[in-house]
Amino acid sequence: MSFFSFLTQNIINIVDIFLVIIIVVFLFRWLRGTNASRIITGLILIYVVWKIVSIFHLTVLSEILGQLIQVGAILMVIIFQPEIRKFLYMLGNRKFFKWFTRSNKDEDIEDDIDSIVRACKRMSASQTGALIIIARSNPLNDIISTGEPIDALVSRELIENIFFKNSPLHDGAMVIKKHRIAAARCILPVSKSTSLPSDVGLRHRSAVGITAETDAIAVIVSEQSAQISLSIQGNLQQNISPTVLKQKLLGKIEI
Repeated sequence: MSFFSFLTQNIINIVDIFLVIIIVVFLFRWLRGTNASRIITGLILIYVVWKIVSIFHLTVLSEILGQLIQVGAILMVIIFQPEIRKFLYMLGNRKFFKWFTRSNKDEDIEDDIDSIVRACKRMSASQTGALIIIARSNPLNDIISTGEPIDALVSRELIENIFFKNSPLHDGAMVIKKHRIAAARCILPVSKSTSLPSDVGLRHRSAVGITAETDAIAVIVSEQSAQISLSIQGNLQQNISPTVLKQKLLGKIEI
């Protein structure tokens, strides 16, 4: 074999492996958070074991695993019928490539913000007081340690249940960290700034206190006025709409 042929074959192998990695990553991104992702993981593990078994020439076990993979391919078509239809629909959608290049981090942040905004909108309508702290580079571990640990996914329903007036966790602040509700009923430092409006209560002063000391973001729903407020870097903006809140949290408008 010539050097050129050897080099060409290696390049083809590298491209082959690279394409397989792209497909696997795409599948996990597409099915992330569903039961289907666990099934895909199981099938990949079976395939890897099958290849290892084949290398060591374990004939019987290799034959069994090979048959299992063949049956698994048929089962995948049956089990993933809805997902396959969704995938084929996406291929025909011109937004497909934009979705494909979208990062998981951006998607998670937008999902979290959407849940927070919808919860604030509903709590404002029912005049339910709330104080939500979103951690950024500062982990807020000292603040989280003062509250009740939750460690749950961010959802509108859970946020509303925590701040429900009869809930034992509704007093204090909720801290959201790394796309999860880390804790509730947390104690925050209270701002003593004289520049704040005289009518703001403890929730607003606590929001300003934590955002002045850290890079966290605080969202407040007033129990008295039902107004939604936002605090960043010790600044407080009151009476903002859910739409404006979402835009600010997404970083489209500077506070």
